[in-house]
Amino acid sequence: MPEDQQVDETTAPEAAAATDDLDDEIRDSDESEADVEDDESEDDESDDEDDSEDEDSEGDEGSGGSGRKGRSAKLIALDEEGDIAADYLEELLDIADLDGDIDTFTEGGRAHISIVTDANLLVGKDGEVLEALQELSRLAVMTETGKRSRLMLDIAGHREKRRAELTDLASDAVEEAKASGEAVRLSPMNPFERKIVHDVVAAAGLNSESDGEEPNRRVVVMPA
Repeated sequence: MPEDQQVDETTAPEAAAATDDLDDEIRDSDESEADVEDDESEDDESDDEDDSEDEDSEGDEGSGGSGRKGRSAKLIALDEEGDIAADYLEELLDIADLDGDIDTFTEGGRAHISIVTDANLLVGKDGEVLEALQELSRLAVMTETGKRSRLMLDIAGHREKRRAELTDLASDAVEEAKASGEAVRLSPMNPFERKIVHDVVAAAGLNSESDGEEPNRRVVVMPA
C-alpha cells in the first residue's frame, strides 16, 4: 500500500467517517454539476476571447485610460473568488482530516487554486474527485457572489502532469494528421483537456474541432 494511503489502526474509524463526509459533499453536487457541465463546455470556445479581453485591458491600463479601473476591479473579483474557494476547500480538508497547503493565484483571466498534498484520494481515478471538488468550489463562489465562476482547481499537481501528457498526445496527433492526410480522432476528454489539445494543434498550424456530446466529446485533428 502506498505510504500516503496508510492509516493508523487507531484512527481508521475517524478517517473513514471523515472520508464518508467528503463523499456526501461530492454526491450532493451531482445535480448541480450536470447544470454546470453545459456551461463548462462553452469554455472551449470562450477562453481565447476572454484572454484577448485581458490583453486589451492591460493595454488600457498602461495608457492610464478607463481600462485601469476595469482591470483592477476584475483582479479584485478574481482574488475574491480564490479566497472564497480556498476557505471552502480548507473546511473540506478539515472534515476529511487530510493535510494540504492551499495556494491561490490569478492567470489567464481565471482564479486558480492549487492544493499541495500527497493524498491522491482527492484526485481520484482519472481526476474524477478533482473535477467534483472543482465544481463544488465554483458553486461555493457562486453562492457567495451570485456570479458563475470559472476558477481552476489543481490537486497534487495532477493537472500539470496531465497537461504534459496531453501536449505530447496532441503533438503525435498533429504528426499523424500531416503524414496520413486524414483526420485524427482522439479519445473523449473533459473541457480542460480539450482546450490544451486545441492550443497545441493551433500552434502547429493545423485546425481542430470538438465532436460529440458530453461525456464522450472528443477532439478531432484536421489535416492541413
